[in-house]
Amino acid sequence: MSVIMTALEEERHLADAVASVFDQDYPGPIELVLAVGPSHDRTREIADELAATRASMHVVDNPSGRTPAGLNLAVAATDPGRPVIVRTDGHAHLPPDYVRMAVDTMLRTGAANVGGMMLPVGVSGFERAVARAMSARIGMGSVPFHTGGDEGPAQTVYLGVFRRSILATTGGFDERFTRAQDWELNHRILGTGATVWFDPRLRVGYRPRSNIRGLAAQFYGGGTWRWQLIRVYPRTASIRYLAAPAATVGLGVAVLVLLVDAAVIHSAALAAAAALVPVCYAGAVAVGCATSRSGLDVEASAWYPVTVITMHLSWGVGFLTAAIRDGVRALRERCGSAPRSCRSPVASGDVRSQR
Repeated sequence: MSVIMTALEEERHLADAVASVFDQDYPGPIELVLAVGPSHDRTREIADELAATRASMHVVDNPSGRTPAGLNLAVAATDPGRPVIVRTDGHAHLPPDYVRMAVDTMLRTGAANVGGMMLPVGVSGFERAVARAMSARIGMGSVPFHTGGDEGPAQTVYLGVFRRSILATTGGFDERFTRAQDWELNHRILGTGATVWFDPRLRVGYRPRSNIRGLAAQFYGGGTWRWQLIRVYPRTASIRYLAAPAATVGLGVAVLVLLVDAAVIHSAALAAAAALVPVCYAGAVAVGCATSRSGLDVEASAWYPVTVITMHLSWGVGFLTAAIRDGVRALRERCGSAPRSCRSPVASGDVRSQR
């Protein structure tokens, strides 16, 4: 059994993540290959210290620091004779029966990749609010590996336990995708006719971001890379992925209309219509949070709607920024290769176009 892990700036959680790999009750030998990016904390030092005490743990450099590159480097450094590869990362905590149950499920179903649920576990009030938001439909939609569901075939799963042969067939992780590389790989696995299997019993502990800035950056990046995936695979666009950008546009337009109305138009009817958009959005968030906050303490409850809104709008802004950037780039390339198509008929002197 080979386990691959990437780590970047994981001083806080790396030791626990590594311990969870070697605490597995899997009835066979386990090797761990850890790809470490250029961190500014003690991540590399901790990784080397841990590897020095375990003969079956190896550390490799990931110069770019990018997750898909690190995963591919780790796979390349594993023992090629081991038929199963388990993916984890430097802030995940595998339960002791994770590998054993995943392999049993793989053998039972014949799946090429088996995975389960991300189980966010927060310590502070803010982290507990983020954990709930990442497990609730109001935060992440109805994707099974976040919110749960029945066992069965799936579009994607969290992390993954792969047959080595499917990674060889697909070429591994696509290094163009800094984020969502797991979804992209699973999409290609399904394209080969193989099966990706979701098993809700497989619950991996995940440490959520500890402040607003980190959460916003995480979801901004998620939105950016979701746009890139949709650009490459247009048929994968769905309401779930377009809801946050649509809400962001709606709120942005509403605020702009309110500002223009207050400064120039002074229409009570227009202001009321524009104000309806943020009011409806705030109401939806309030209802969604109220129906899913059971068990949260006072501090986490107070942070809960804030984290949900941060996730939505950061994701939406990231998605829209990437889409606009690509649109502008495409227009510039078009103008550079065919300048006549970018000039107005009058400027170009094309009399036929002016008729």
